[in-house]
Amino acid sequence: MIDRETTLLLGALRSQREHVVTMVDGLDDEQARRPVLPSGWSCLGLLKHLAHSDEHYWFACVVGGEPVDGSLFADGADWRVGDDSTLADLVALYREHGARADTVLAATTLDAPPAYTDPAWETWGMGFPDVRSVVLHVITETAVHAGHLDATRELIDGRQWVTL
Repeated sequence: MIDRETTLLLGALRSQREHVVTMVDGLDDEQARRPVLPSGWSCLGLLKHLAHSDEHYWFACVVGGEPVDGSLFADGADWRVGDDSTLADLVALYREHGARADTVLAATTLDAPPAYTDPAWETWGMGFPDVRSVVLHVITETAVHAGHLDATRELIDGRQWVTL
């Protein structure tokens, strides 16, 4: 049985995941592929980034101990999407990695140390002494990216998360 704190944190993470998926719902592939901010990322690219860099890296690799495939992240690969990538495919990938993350988290405790410690964290000025700190980091990252999608979606077609 999962303790109350884990239940609350996973609830917050799942809520942010659903926010992300809701913000891309209703877009067609062209809209989801179109960059609308000066940085050039697209909604498809953000979904790919969230799937690989947040859900897979942090939970499957850092918490679960799976090997890190550096090719997923090299030179911004986690943001680039191919011409054959569709919104449905990337939403499915994001959901798949989220479900796998939940399975990994259900098998550990928040006080456990990460199974993998990335040397890059020191260069980022970050440390993750336990699974709790990893979960909080991913909740924050997902919420930030959900906010990016809020602004991007409004620029694409006027849809707002909270109608002002």
